[in-house]
Amino acid sequence: MNDDNRELAASIVGSDLLVYLTPVTFGGYSSVLKKMVDHQIQNISPFFVSLDGEIHHEKRYSKYPNFLAVGWLDSPDEKAELIFKNLVQRNAINFYAKTVISEVLRTKLSIEQISKYTQKWLLDLKIGKSSLPTGLPAKDLVHNTDALVRRALLLVGSPRSVKSNSNSIGSYLFEQLKIMGIEIETIYIYSVLHSAEKLKALLDAVDASDLIVLAFPLYVDSLPAPVIEILEFIASDRKDKLLHPQMFASIANCGFPEAAHNKTALGICETFARQVQFGWAGSLALGGGEALGGLPLIQGGGRTTRIRKALDMAAMALGAGKAIPVAAQELLEKPIIPKWVYCMMGGMGWRKLASRFGVSESLNRQPYLTKH
Repeated sequence: MNDDNRELAASIVGSDLLVYLTPVTFGGYSSVLKKMVDHQIQNISPFFVSLDGEIHHEKRYSKYPNFLAVGWLDSPDEKAELIFKNLVQRNAINFYAKTVISEVLRTKLSIEQISKYTQKWLLDLKIGKSSLPTGLPAKDLVHNTDALVRRALLLVGSPRSVKSNSNSIGSYLFEQLKIMGIEIETIYIYSVLHSAEKLKALLDAVDASDLIVLAFPLYVDSLPAPVIEILEFIASDRKDKLLHPQMFASIANCGFPEAAHNKTALGICETFARQVQFGWAGSLALGGGEALGGLPLIQGGGRTTRIRKALDMAAMALGAGKAIPVAAQELLEKPIIPKWVYCMMGGMGWRKLASRFGVSESLNRQPYLTKH
């Protein structure tokens, strides 16, 4: 995109240290910071490499800055802190940072306390002492109400809207709920943000629903910035409201073949549900989502059979007021294609696309190397 993100990307490549400062939002970054994070993918290569047995993008540059991320909370929330630190660690892998430090502070700190923390971080960075990987917190108990689900709302968090893989997955799930006699509604998040009227309609739909399901693509180990922004609006709107018991579930899909890449983002969804007092109904994760091509799952034939089976199981549970079964989660998480096939086909796809647009010689260029 030809905007200030080009200057930001160049500044990052030319820096020795990248610092994120943000309120901890449901365990992740605020939507304001995430807008920048989502636009920095040009600093890595489109091609793939295996790092510690997991598929990631290759380096574009030989040197990347060290990474310090500082979040703050108004009150203690151990699980949100662990998710935040895990997100930073996951980002550091994709950012190729040699030294990474993550810290969560309270908002009411003195200048002396902040100075003490800052001196420690700078010393640790100087000697190359990274924060230890923290891992995700234990999952909250899912919510089984056995309540009658009359109305269900699907929130699709992809910029591709109707033609997205998120919509393909969510729509199939909701068609099964409709067959069960449940009233369904779908709202595309990217069509809402610039309209006060549409935003109010979304918030009203959330209030009126017994079940809310969020389906979204993974963006830099987390939710897309506009999706986080909508969750922030929902959280603010629900303050001091007396609402009927409601269930919230989420479905994440990522381009990498391993569904495990989605875990941090789904931890953020779980924290959101807990903090705004939704009943947590569990989550589903899919790897290799690009293989769906944004088409209705029923058109996928045999290659989507397992996905549809997992969603059928999830629909039966959710429609009955129960959490998504572990069996459905495990079934959906199975890889669609082997990793080596994914890497080979992905590389061929990028080269073919580059050839079509006459930029085959530019795939590995380093445009920001000498700018700063």
